[in-house]
Amino acid sequence: MTTESTTQQWVKSSYSNSGSCVEWAPRTASTTGTVPVRDSKNPNGPALGVPAAAFSAFVAGIKAGEFDTA
Repeated sequence: MTTESTTQQWVKSSYSNSGSCVEWAPRTASTTGTVPVRDSKNPNGPALGVPAAAFSAFVAGIKAGEFDTA
């Protein structure tokens, strides 16, 4: 899925200090059922469309520490 950067309101993590992270457009989920995700270093490049339920489960897993590697 390619998403025009001008038509989305992109969000970057507040934990991002280096600018090397992903961005997402959460407001799109209510109308399309997907959350666009893109590389913050390439805002005019392609975006992946992640199903809203899968994105929510991923975020919940992060908050629960399910992906901690240390």
